[in-house]
Amino acid sequence: MEFFKNPNFKFMKVKYIAFLLSLTIIIAGGISVYVKKGFNLSIDFAGGTLVQINFKDDVSIDKVRKSLKNVDLGKSIIQKLGEGHEFIIKAQKVSSKNIEEENMEKPEEVANKIVEALRTEEEKQLLKEGKLDLNISEKSFIKNLLLQITGDEAKAEEYATKIANYKKKHLGIIKSFDEIKDLLPKDVFEKLKEKSFLGNIALLRVEIVGPQVGKDLRYKATQATIWALIGMLVYIAFRFKFLFGVSAVLTLAHDVLVTLSFISFFNKEISLTVVAGILTIVGYSLNDTIVIYDRVRDNLKKYVKKLGIEEILDVSINETLSRTIITSGTTLLTVLALYIFGGEVIRDFAFTMLVGIISGTYSSIYQSCAYIGIWEKRKEKKAKEKKIANLKRIEERKKTEVKKVKEETAPSQSEGKATQVTGKSSKRKSTKKSKKKKKKR
Repeated sequence: MEFFKNPNFKFMKVKYIAFLLSLTIIIAGGISVYVKKGFNLSIDFAGGTLVQINFKDDVSIDKVRKSLKNVDLGKSIIQKLGEGHEFIIKAQKVSSKNIEEENMEKPEEVANKIVEALRTEEEKQLLKEGKLDLNISEKSFIKNLLLQITGDEAKAEEYATKIANYKKKHLGIIKSFDEIKDLLPKDVFEKLKEKSFLGNIALLRVEIVGPQVGKDLRYKATQATIWALIGMLVYIAFRFKFLFGVSAVLTLAHDVLVTLSFISFFNKEISLTVVAGILTIVGYSLNDTIVIYDRVRDNLKKYVKKLGIEEILDVSINETLSRTIITSGTTLLTVLALYIFGGEVIRDFAFTMLVGIISGTYSSIYQSCAYIGIWEKRKEKKAKEKKIANLKRIEERKKTEVKKVKEETAPSQSEGKATQVTGKSSKRKSTKKSKKKKKKR
């Protein structure tokens, strides 16, 4: 399947505009990170508060998340345990509007925010009337209420212990007052029923959790990334040329920086799933680059004497253009569907992939190929300059040799002339002598 028949787009003509666009995005991303004082790190990297709750009725994760959005905790990690009504919420600050930074170090305050967000309007009204929520309350609060009812501290302690033990066996939830009817005297039970209610939530556990990605893991991840880039460089250098390997590594760095810039622009969280998305982008972009490089290598042999390097690059990109559009287009549609319909949990991952696919496809043409074009032209220019310099050197050497020969032959010629003059004068003298001898005779 082909989208274009014999395309002839001049991609390399606008390479410097593409460089300017990439540089602008990366610089703007750096400024964004500086202004925001770093990335928006998730609980995986920054830590936070873990709250384990149990619901009296069945509740969906989406409903829990929707309620948490009201207190700026909509991006908390929410896990449902088994088929029951238990949830673990790993909460971290997203905005400072309702939850202050220091509250993240006070798990009780964060837990209270979560509980308040998950309460129904009916429960909130009952609390305003001064009634006690038995499901959410600790033993000490239940004891104080029973002390008001009975006036006997020992009995209040006894009844409160019975209720607390029952709650512990049933994961903190009393679904109906009838369940604890036999634990208390009838008069105490009736008064307790009047002054309390059974809320929809039980708080099972509250604690501070540290970041899952510690310094050691980050160091090892950095090392793994560096070695992976070196491995890619060696592989591409071996399969193609060293210059191709350097271009590919620079292109991968470009894709990561552009993706991180957009993550900062849209204030997306850096979580383990986002890191997975970035690593996926690296592999995807490299694959697209190698496909084009393969065609460039074949065309370099085919057109080396007919076309310039930039024309060869344009031909290679045009020949793989349909394949690039089909591959990138189908992947983009899949990821777009994940972003729209996949839910809050994988939305940041899908966003990272969306940016990465667009950036990776663009960079395979305007970064990896453009670098090769620039460096090959520079090599050709240097080779031409070297050739011209060699020719000049040869010309200068010839001129020097000719000058030397002239300088060497000049004295010998003057000596020859002098010899000829001397010879003539001596001949004249000998002639004169012979004439005198004849006269004497």
